[in-house]
Amino acid sequence: MGGLTQIILLTLYVSGSAVVLAALLGVPAGTWLGLQPKANVRGLTQLIYTLMGLPPVVGGLLIYLLISRKGPLGFMGVLFTPSAMIMAQFLLATPIIIGLTSTSVRAKGTEVVDTLQSLGAENKLILRTIMQESRFGIFAAVIAGFGRVIAEVGAVMMVGGNIENHTRVMTTAIVLEVRQGNFSFALTLGLILLIISFVINAGLYRLQAGGRDE
Repeated sequence: MGGLTQIILLTLYVSGSAVVLAALLGVPAGTWLGLQPKANVRGLTQLIYTLMGLPPVVGGLLIYLLISRKGPLGFMGVLFTPSAMIMAQFLLATPIIIGLTSTSVRAKGTEVVDTLQSLGAENKLILRTIMQESRFGIFAAVIAGFGRVIAEVGAVMMVGGNIENHTRVMTTAIVLEVRQGNFSFALTLGLILLIISFVINAGLYRLQAGGRDE
Protein backbone atom coordinates (compact mmCIF):
# COMPACT_ATOMS: atom_id res chain seq x y z
CA MET A 1 0.00 0.00 0.00
CA GLY A 2 2.87 2.34 0.80
CA GLY A 3 4.30 1.85 -2.68
CA LEU A 4 0.92 2.55 -4.28
CA THR A 5 0.51 5.73 -2.23
CA GLN A 6 3.94 6.91 -3.34
CA ILE A 7 3.07 6.26 -6.99
CA ILE A 8 -0.19 8.20 -6.68
CA LEU A 9 1.47 11.14 -4.92
CA LEU A 10 4.27 11.27 -7.49
CA THR A 11 1.71 11.20 -10.30
CA LEU A 12 -0.13 14.15 -8.80
CA TYR A 13 3.10 16.02 -8.13
CA VAL A 14 4.51 15.58 -11.64
CA SER A 15 1.29 16.27 -13.57
CA GLY A 16 0.15 19.03 -11.23
CA SER A 17 3.49 20.83 -11.40
CA ALA A 18 3.62 20.52 -15.18
CA VAL A 19 0.12 21.94 -15.65
CA VAL A 20 0.68 24.83 -13.22
CA LEU A 21 3.90 25.80 -15.00
CA ALA A 22 2.23 25.37 -18.40
CA ALA A 23 -0.67 27.58 -17.31
CA LEU A 24 1.68 30.28 -15.99
CA LEU A 25 3.27 30.49 -19.44
CA GLY A 26 0.39 29.37 -21.64
CA VAL A 27 -2.42 31.63 -20.39
CA PRO A 28 -0.54 34.94 -20.88
CA ALA A 29 0.93 33.72 -24.17
CA GLY A 30 -2.46 32.52 -25.40
CA THR A 31 -4.08 35.79 -24.35
CA TRP A 32 -1.46 37.76 -26.27
CA LEU A 33 -1.83 35.52 -29.31
CA GLY A 34 -5.62 35.81 -29.26
CA LEU A 35 -5.45 39.62 -29.25
CA GLN A 36 -3.20 39.84 -32.31
CA PRO A 37 -4.62 40.29 -35.81
CA LYS A 38 -4.94 36.87 -37.41
CA ALA A 39 -2.84 37.84 -40.41
CA ASN A 40 0.08 38.84 -38.18
CA VAL A 41 0.27 35.55 -36.27
CA ARG A 42 -0.96 33.03 -38.82
CA GLY A 43 2.34 31.13 -38.93
CA LEU A 44 2.74 31.12 -35.16
CA THR A 45 -0.85 29.96 -34.70
CA GLN A 46 -0.34 27.10 -37.14
CA LEU A 47 2.82 26.10 -35.24
CA ILE A 48 0.95 26.08 -31.92
CA TYR A 49 -1.87 24.01 -33.39
CA THR A 50 0.69 21.54 -34.75
CA LEU A 51 2.38 21.25 -31.36
CA MET A 52 -1.00 20.62 -29.71
CA GLY A 53 -0.88 17.20 -31.36
CA LEU A 54 2.80 16.56 -30.62
CA PRO A 55 3.30 12.79 -30.14
CA PRO A 56 4.39 12.15 -26.53
CA VAL A 57 7.36 10.02 -27.57
CA VAL A 58 8.61 12.85 -29.79
CA GLY A 59 8.28 15.30 -26.93
CA GLY A 60 10.06 12.87 -24.65
CA LEU A 61 12.85 12.42 -27.19
CA LEU A 62 13.36 16.19 -27.47
CA ILE A 63 13.63 16.57 -23.70
CA TYR A 64 15.91 13.52 -23.50
CA LEU A 65 18.28 15.00 -26.07
CA LEU A 66 18.32 18.30 -24.19
CA ILE A 67 19.05 16.89 -20.74
CA SER A 68 21.11 13.80 -21.55
CA ARG A 69 24.74 13.90 -20.49
CA LYS A 70 25.86 15.10 -23.92
CA GLY A 71 22.92 17.48 -24.36
CA PRO A 72 23.04 21.27 -23.93
CA LEU A 73 21.29 20.98 -20.54
CA GLY A 74 23.13 17.85 -19.45
CA PHE A 75 24.94 19.80 -16.73
CA MET A 76 21.65 19.98 -14.82
CA GLY A 77 21.76 16.25 -14.10
CA VAL A 78 17.97 15.84 -14.13
CA LEU A 79 17.65 12.86 -16.50
CA PHE A 80 15.66 10.01 -14.88
CA THR A 81 14.29 12.29 -12.18
CA PRO A 82 10.80 13.71 -11.54
CA SER A 83 12.09 17.08 -12.78
CA ALA A 84 12.71 15.58 -16.22
CA MET A 85 9.19 14.15 -16.23
CA ILE A 86 7.75 17.56 -15.37
CA MET A 87 9.71 19.08 -18.25
CA ALA A 88 8.31 16.52 -20.69
CA GLN A 89 4.74 17.01 -19.54
CA PHE A 90 5.18 20.79 -19.56
CA LEU A 91 6.20 20.55 -23.22
CA LEU A 92 3.03 18.59 -24.01
CA ALA A 93 0.59 20.73 -22.02
CA THR A 94 1.80 24.22 -22.92
CA PRO A 95 0.76 24.28 -26.62
CA ILE A 96 -2.71 23.02 -25.69
CA ILE A 97 -3.21 25.76 -23.11
CA ILE A 98 -1.84 28.43 -25.46
CA GLY A 99 -3.96 27.27 -28.39
CA LEU A 100 -7.26 26.92 -26.53
CA THR A 101 -6.72 30.15 -24.57
CA SER A 102 -6.01 32.09 -27.76
CA THR A 103 -9.15 30.70 -29.38
CA SER A 104 -11.27 31.71 -26.41
CA VAL A 105 -9.73 35.19 -26.18
CA ARG A 106 -10.08 35.77 -29.92
CA ALA A 107 -13.78 34.88 -29.72
CA LYS A 108 -14.43 37.61 -27.14
CA GLY A 109 -11.41 39.87 -27.16
CA THR A 110 -11.99 42.04 -30.22
CA GLU A 111 -15.41 43.20 -29.15
CA VAL A 112 -14.27 43.82 -25.56
CA VAL A 113 -11.16 45.73 -26.64
CA ASP A 114 -13.11 47.97 -29.03
CA THR A 115 -15.72 48.75 -26.38
CA LEU A 116 -13.25 49.50 -23.58
CA GLN A 117 -10.95 51.53 -25.81
CA SER A 118 -13.89 53.66 -26.88
CA LEU A 119 -14.52 54.34 -23.19
CA GLY A 120 -10.90 55.31 -22.60
CA ALA A 121 -10.01 52.33 -20.42
CA GLU A 122 -6.36 51.67 -19.54
CA ASN A 123 -4.52 48.64 -20.91
CA LYS A 124 -4.44 46.89 -17.53
CA LEU A 125 -8.21 47.15 -17.21
CA ILE A 126 -8.68 45.93 -20.78
CA LEU A 127 -6.47 42.90 -20.20
CA ARG A 128 -8.13 42.05 -16.89
CA THR A 129 -11.60 42.34 -18.44
CA ILE A 130 -10.65 40.16 -21.41
CA MET A 131 -9.35 37.42 -19.14
CA GLN A 132 -12.47 37.68 -17.00
CA GLU A 133 -14.73 37.37 -20.05
CA SER A 134 -12.66 34.46 -21.38
CA ARG A 135 -12.29 32.64 -18.04
CA PHE A 136 -14.45 29.67 -19.03
CA GLY A 137 -12.35 29.01 -22.11
CA ILE A 138 -9.15 29.47 -20.10
CA PHE A 139 -10.30 26.95 -17.48
CA ALA A 140 -11.21 24.56 -20.28
CA ALA A 141 -7.69 24.97 -21.66
CA VAL A 142 -6.16 24.10 -18.29
CA ILE A 143 -8.48 21.09 -17.92
CA ALA A 144 -7.50 19.88 -21.40
CA GLY A 145 -3.83 20.33 -20.56
CA PHE A 146 -4.20 18.32 -17.38
CA GLY A 147 -6.08 15.58 -19.21
CA ARG A 148 -3.27 15.40 -21.74
CA VAL A 149 -0.51 14.86 -19.17
CA ILE A 150 -2.19 12.80 -16.44
CA ALA A 151 -2.68 9.91 -18.88
CA GLU A 152 0.67 10.29 -20.65
CA VAL A 153 3.12 7.39 -20.58
CA GLY A 154 5.64 7.49 -23.44
CA ALA A 155 7.45 10.73 -22.63
CA VAL A 156 7.67 10.21 -18.87
CA MET A 157 8.95 6.68 -19.33
CA MET A 158 11.60 7.89 -21.75
CA VAL A 159 12.99 10.66 -19.53
CA GLY A 160 12.02 9.20 -16.15
CA GLY A 161 13.02 5.58 -16.64
CA ASN A 162 10.13 4.14 -14.58
CA ILE A 163 12.44 3.65 -11.60
CA GLU A 164 10.77 2.08 -8.56
CA ASN A 165 10.36 4.45 -5.60
CA HIS A 166 11.79 7.28 -7.67
CA THR A 167 10.13 7.99 -11.04
CA ARG A 168 7.34 5.43 -11.29
CA VAL A 169 3.95 7.06 -11.87
CA MET A 170 0.58 5.43 -12.41
CA THR A 171 0.71 5.16 -16.19
CA THR A 172 4.19 3.65 -16.25
CA ALA A 173 3.24 1.32 -13.39
CA ILE A 174 0.28 0.09 -15.44
CA VAL A 175 2.56 -0.66 -18.39
CA LEU A 176 4.95 -2.56 -16.11
CA GLU A 177 2.18 -4.62 -14.51
CA VAL A 178 0.75 -5.57 -17.91
CA ARG A 179 4.18 -6.68 -19.11
CA GLN A 180 4.50 -8.84 -16.00
CA GLY A 181 1.06 -10.36 -16.54
CA ASN A 182 -0.50 -8.74 -13.45
CA PHE A 183 -3.64 -7.70 -15.29
CA SER A 184 -5.87 -7.43 -12.24
CA PHE A 185 -3.50 -5.03 -10.51
CA ALA A 186 -3.05 -3.08 -13.75
CA LEU A 187 -6.83 -2.72 -14.01
CA THR A 188 -6.96 -1.56 -10.40
CA LEU A 189 -4.34 1.08 -11.11
CA GLY A 190 -6.26 2.14 -14.20
CA LEU A 191 -9.47 2.49 -12.20
CA ILE A 192 -7.70 4.56 -9.54
CA LEU A 193 -6.25 6.79 -12.25
CA LEU A 194 -9.71 7.31 -13.75
CA ILE A 195 -11.16 8.18 -10.36
CA ILE A 196 -8.37 10.66 -9.64
CA SER A 197 -8.81 12.27 -13.07
CA PHE A 198 -12.58 12.49 -12.56
CA VAL A 199 -12.28 14.08 -9.12
CA ILE A 200 -9.72 16.67 -10.25
CA ASN A 201 -11.59 17.52 -13.45
CA ALA A 202 -14.86 17.77 -11.53
CA GLY A 203 -13.19 20.18 -9.11
CA LEU A 204 -11.82 22.27 -11.96
CA TYR A 205 -15.24 22.28 -13.62
CA ARG A 206 -16.90 23.54 -10.44
CA LEU A 207 -14.22 26.20 -10.13
CA GLN A 208 -14.85 27.17 -13.74
CA ALA A 209 -18.57 27.48 -13.00
CA GLY A 210 -17.88 29.61 -9.93
CA GLY A 211 -18.88 26.85 -7.52
CA ARG A 212 -22.31 26.47 -9.07
CA ASP A 213 -23.72 23.36 -10.70
CA GLU A 214 -24.76 24.36 -14.21
